[in-house]
Amino acid sequence: MRTAHEIAHGKALSQRDTERLWGWGTPAGRLRARRRAEMIIAGSRLSPGMRVLEIGCGTGMFTELFAQAGSHIIAVDISVDLLESAKTRNLAVNQVTFLEKPFEECDVEGPFDAIIGSSILHHLEIEVALSKIHSLLKPGRYMSFAEPNMLNPQVFMERKLKFLPWYSYVSLDETAFVRWKLKKLLLKTGFDNVEISPYDWLHPSTPQSMIPFVHRMGQLMEKIPFLCEFAGSLYIRCRRPLQ
Repeated sequence: MRTAHEIAHGKALSQRDTERLWGWGTPAGRLRARRRAEMIIAGSRLSPGMRVLEIGCGTGMFTELFAQAGSHIIAVDISVDLLESAKTRNLAVNQVTFLEKPFEECDVEGPFDAIIGSSILHHLEIEVALSKIHSLLKPGRYMSFAEPNMLNPQVFMERKLKFLPWYSYVSLDETAFVRWKLKKLLLKTGFDNVEISPYDWLHPSTPQSMIPFVHRMGQLMEKIPFLCEFAGSLYIRCRRPLQ
């Protein structure tokens, strides 16, 4: 049922301006996207020659940013409609492969030097997903993601009131994470070097003239204990141990 909901949600999103709907299409949103991609690239140590799995690539916006690291990316999504948009980006076929399939069926393409994604884990059955990521990842290699922070007031309202029409971009089954609960689950799954950091106070609707100031203030707030816990996103990075 969850898969069917996500496929139907992807179809509905594909008929709208998805980047703007998700908050990536504004000047502030584009800055947020670049920063997020850079964090995920650094966290997973992407470099030329690596074989990387991107889970839930959607329209390929982040795939295009990740590809700048020079790695070969297998980008998967269950929505054929969103993948049609991704393929129009005309990314180099010898570097990026788009596949319409659940990442749980990627055994034949693995194992991978890194597994990455943006705002996708909260769409999945998280315990099952983390176990599968662990099995697909080479020992000693990293997974790196960015996900919504449930302690952020806007994220909390979106998840609790998702039935309201102005939250139509939120799917029926998606949730968000509290970082210490997620860290406990990652350790239980068998990952080590677990790092989860709240970040991102720059709202997509920030006026362009205010972006530099809000961005600087947001980075300061990310360093303030307790206050940082209410940031919009969580940066997640961990390793499959060598043994």
